[in-house]
Amino acid sequence: MRILLVEDEESIRETLKLNLEMEGYEVVTAVNGRLGIKRFQEEHFDIIILDVMMPEMDGFQVCEQIRLTNMDVPIIFLTAKDTPTDRISGLKRGADDYLTKPFAFEELLLRIGNLIKRTSKSPDNTPEVYEFGHNRINFATYEATASGKQINLTKKEAMLLKLLIDRKNEVVSRQQILQSVWGYDVYPSTRTIDNFILSFRKYFEADPKNPVYFHSIRGIGYKFLPN
Repeated sequence: MRILLVEDEESIRETLKLNLEMEGYEVVTAVNGRLGIKRFQEEHFDIIILDVMMPEMDGFQVCEQIRLTNMDVPIIFLTAKDTPTDRISGLKRGADDYLTKPFAFEELLLRIGNLIKRTSKSPDNTPEVYEFGHNRINFATYEATASGKQINLTKKEAMLLKLLIDRKNEVVSRQQILQSVWGYDVYPSTRTIDNFILSFRKYFEADPKNPVYFHSIRGIGYKFLPN
């Protein structure tokens, strides 16, 4: 699970990062709101932890910007502002939880765990051999059959295919593809991912120009429809 931690106070930021990483989370930090938005736009995160009082752009403004494009990612506010008005203001702007400083780290862990359980979508358990239409894919051997024609898939092709099939009927964002298939070791361009989808259409679609199974969702990502 990847966490974006936006906190301008260095001691708090580094202590939280260290402790969260010891709990098995991958933590990316940002020292201010503008950098936090930039990180969010470039990468995939499972949860966001926001300080409220930051210079230039506060946590409330960051939350509002994120919610313009993503209503699903859980957001927790960390703040010394603990009046009912402050909490209501944060929740109205799209936060899922609100934790006041000082706080026990164990409480933050519980809130993170609860939010991830509540908002995560468990993908279907795709079998080792999967069939759709006249197509058959063996994810163990990277071999596929499309209308009787044998295809040898690359490892990346098989990984991306399995991700799309695991999430069938859902839009899979480019950020999710980066994390799951490339692991951020390489940053493929949009064109690179598009080319993979074009290959899948050539392999598995009766008419690649009018796809039935593999769809591009402009500006967001890709979707696999099994029927």
